[in-house]
Amino acid sequence: MTDRTTPQISRRRWWYLLLIIPFIVPLWVPFYNSASPELAGFPFFYWYQLLWVIIGAIITAIVYFATGRSDLR
Repeated sequence: MTDRTTPQISRRRWWYLLLIIPFIVPLWVPFYNSASPELAGFPFFYWYQLLWVIIGAIITAIVYFATGRSDLR
């Protein structure tokens, strides 16, 4: 067990709110429900969703390292 202070834990909890972004944005379907613009032959509807997979992974990594979870054993 590590001795973490309450303000430090409270500060870390705010980072978890970033994880809501890649969950909520793709649920807003009317925003990306179109075929144009195309990217490499893929309609906007598909490449926008795939872009959020990458953005979600980046945000998850940011939260992981910002909260100090890399020191778990």
